[in-house]
Amino acid sequence: MTTNLTPPPPAPVLVRGGSLYGDERTDVLLVGGLIQEIGPDLTAPEGTEIIDAEGCVVLPGLVDLHTHLREPGGEESETVETGTRAAARGGFTAVHAMANTTPVADTAGVVEQVARAGDSAGWCTVRPVGAVTVGLAGERLAELDAMASSRARVRVFSDDGKCVHDPVLMRRALEYVKAFDGVIAQHAQDPRLTEGAQMHEGVVSAELGLTGWPAVAEESIIARDVLLAQHVGSRLHVCHLSTAGSVDIVRWAKQRGVAVTAEVTPHHLLLTDEEVRGFDARYKVNPPLRTQADVDAVRQGLADGTIDIVATDHAPHLRDAKDREWDQAAMGMTGLETALPIVQHTMVGTGALSWRDVARVLSETPALIARDEDHGRALEPGSPAHLLVWDPRPRRAVDVAEHASRSANSPYIGLELPGMNRLTVHAGRVTVRDGALVER
Repeated sequence: MTTNLTPPPPAPVLVRGGSLYGDERTDVLLVGGLIQEIGPDLTAPEGTEIIDAEGCVVLPGLVDLHTHLREPGGEESETVETGTRAAARGGFTAVHAMANTTPVADTAGVVEQVARAGDSAGWCTVRPVGAVTVGLAGERLAELDAMASSRARVRVFSDDGKCVHDPVLMRRALEYVKAFDGVIAQHAQDPRLTEGAQMHEGVVSAELGLTGWPAVAEESIIARDVLLAQHVGSRLHVCHLSTAGSVDIVRWAKQRGVAVTAEVTPHHLLLTDEEVRGFDARYKVNPPLRTQADVDAVRQGLADGTIDIVATDHAPHLRDAKDREWDQAAMGMTGLETALPIVQHTMVGTGALSWRDVARVLSETPALIARDEDHGRALEPGSPAHLLVWDPRPRRAVDVAEHASRSANSPYIGLELPGMNRLTVHAGRVTVRDGALVER
């Protein structure tokens, strides 16, 4: 007797009356994992699930270029299963899992393991990010070609959490990935300038007596690396850019034709170093929260296209890693489930971005940087059915009890933010309906 383990095709879905990219009101019909038709007053085939999207914005599924799923090795904080459930709740249909796991994702075997775990979970597509150096040690290059040619098809490489500080090694990495159109995503932090640092170096750090983390520690690495990328003719991506000076450097490099892209996190669009006065370790993050002037600069950089994308830097931690003295607490905060509300609050609500811009910075461009042809596609017939239906009208306090992430180190708990996820569709399958996960 033969058992057919192939899952049945997803049932057709008709999204009725939503605002496509925040523009025209229309219907979207999803059949067989693809967008079959877009237009007014579509007829639904028998057995179609009909979603009333009146007043909602219909967007392509979100793509995160910077997610920490912790698996393998850190499953007590997060797993591929729990992390992708959180991603689905946040409207993401693809995430890129960073390499700082145990063991480090520096071989074809480990990146394939992560990709398979994502396929098994099924909540969204998981694209592994490969390490630049063996063990993130910054001493010799990892198996970049083997990871690129593996079934995981890695195109993004990063030692995130650690900077590739050696300029010779960074140059070699940039040269190496050119062969398969890869990109080096740099964690811009000079380790010598940030030794013992606890927060942004400025007025607040001086008043609190905490060792400061100067902006130049980020800016000097970005300046060096854009020059290296220009010299080599390769692609560079700047992770979690956070200072006004960094925006200026990236803008300068782009004006000169350097192939550099940059990301900003939701928390650097919203929060400042003033939050540290309460010594609540939920606000301890790498790079640190900066000044209001820096927040204003990164918002402007995102609005004018200097900064290409928003990436969450979702970094879950056990409660014990955060519930301790500030100088001993882990760095990082969760972000997958609150990213779009914060972007709506800081950028759409202020008129700095349109909903079409949101699709660009949270879906289309992240997929383009990662060379992911299945995601970030325009909403048109024939495209994969990766979809988000977002209701921008409700305002709700962030409730950690509703979160799907295994960790609760969110700085937004209790904060009222706009918007609600009405529907996430991954490859034609409804994964979230009215904010709740839809179990298979």
